[in-house]
Amino acid sequence: MFEADYDRVYGSCIFGWTKAKLERFKSEFPDAIVGGTGSGSQITVEDVIGGEFEHYDYEIYPKFSPSIGFSQRGCRLKCPFCVVPKKEGANVDSNRINRIWRGEPHPRQILLLDNDFFGAPSWRERANAILEGDFRVCFSQGINIRLINEEGAEALNAMKFRDDQFKRRRIYTAWDNAKEEGRCFEGFEILTNAGIKPQEIMVYMLVGYWKGETMDEVFYRFEKLVDAGVLPYPMVYDNGNRELKRFQRWVLRRYYKHVPWKEYDSSHRPAKTNENQMKLFA
Repeated sequence: MFEADYDRVYGSCIFGWTKAKLERFKSEFPDAIVGGTGSGSQITVEDVIGGEFEHYDYEIYPKFSPSIGFSQRGCRLKCPFCVVPKKEGANVDSNRINRIWRGEPHPRQILLLDNDFFGAPSWRERANAILEGDFRVCFSQGINIRLINEEGAEALNAMKFRDDQFKRRRIYTAWDNAKEEGRCFEGFEILTNAGIKPQEIMVYMLVGYWKGETMDEVFYRFEKLVDAGVLPYPMVYDNGNRELKRFQRWVLRRYYKHVPWKEYDSSHRPAKTNENQMKLFA
């Protein structure tokens, strides 16, 4: 296969389960600079260019209408499954809302990539800019439900928050650790007391990460979320876990509203190959 003589080759690996492709890439381009969460490397774009990266090339996505960017970097938490604290550290201001917006004639839609919007030193200033600018905003990476307070919830409810398609009101958050049930549900109560409806809250739930986790424990969190009226969204840590992938599909396609899990799970398991069937392939 013909390849040009590049001045420099860059590669990014987001997921750990794509490392086989990454190794093939590195064998073809041994001098490439490789980063990304799934690569095992802690190198960032900022390390390469020597400064903050807040410039985006929208020309390659001409149909993408929102303006995208970070108003802050970093996170107050240090969850063991997350690389944000390792790569970005504690919360720092990154960019202003009016600088993220591309200006007229682009719609007043801001898709934020912040991992911890309310942890930024100047979050109130950013929130006021969203309100005063009459922006619709998507907190695409979610908010920290464990750390939300009344002031943040009231500011959030005053905003025109939307899903990542800017079609409906949606707040993204997460309940990843069963041990933090109390803190998470205190956060849900703070949001709902501020006027945010439970059905407007989508909750990512990490499954398949914690050692010894059982399906009963997975279902406990799932059922608690359903009973609370919020939208559960299972995030499978091990992409090779077929049972959890089936569970994820059952939840995301809302099959759980019509088909019991045991019935769905058994109907989608691969049939066991018996001894007579094996003889056919001998």
